[in-house]
Amino acid sequence: MKAKDLRVVKTKKAIYQALTHLLKDKLLPNIRVSELCREANINRGTFYFHYEEVGDVFKEFFEEVILDLEESYKEPYKYISAQQIKSSAFKELDPKTVRIFHHVKKYEDFYRIILSDNVPTTYYYMFFDAIRSNFIEDSKIGKYNESKKYLYSFLTNAIIGLIIEWHRSNFEESVDDMNIHLVETLNMIGKI
Repeated sequence: MKAKDLRVVKTKKAIYQALTHLLKDKLLPNIRVSELCREANINRGTFYFHYEEVGDVFKEFFEEVILDLEESYKEPYKYISAQQIKSSAFKELDPKTVRIFHHVKKYEDFYRIILSDNVPTTYYYMFFDAIRSNFIEDSKIGKYNESKKYLYSFLTNAIIGLIIEWHRSNFEESVDDMNIHLVETLNMIGKI
């Protein structure tokens, strides 16, 4: 396995941070390569070595965030057997093992943007699909049931709804409180 070049990692991190900063005030299609380079303190050649356009930066950063989200989503299930997941749904889920809100806090600036009006809804749906795919993957413990696609969409929107509500309150509640809200919400849904 090839080790990551630390210079590339540092450069891309600077570009991601610059893009995040610019997205606070501008729509993605209105950000020019020259201003992104200025903000990231890199030259255009460096930018074009890694990307073709600004949208490519957002897409790559988005994919990195989603990968971290997927790992965060799966974290609590490391402590629950497949049988427990199938039989008791969320009753065995310990809020202390939930990592989704730690992930959101880690990428708070990104989520402030993805949940704002400054990016196309395409990215919201990419976010939705990433979370939903985890529910579908979990369902493969048993047999995937196509009729459950609405259930998976409902559960996905429940999680996104909690994140949106947290965003609306300016991420003021603690990560631990959000973990508890998630587990309580999932347990309430399980009682319906």
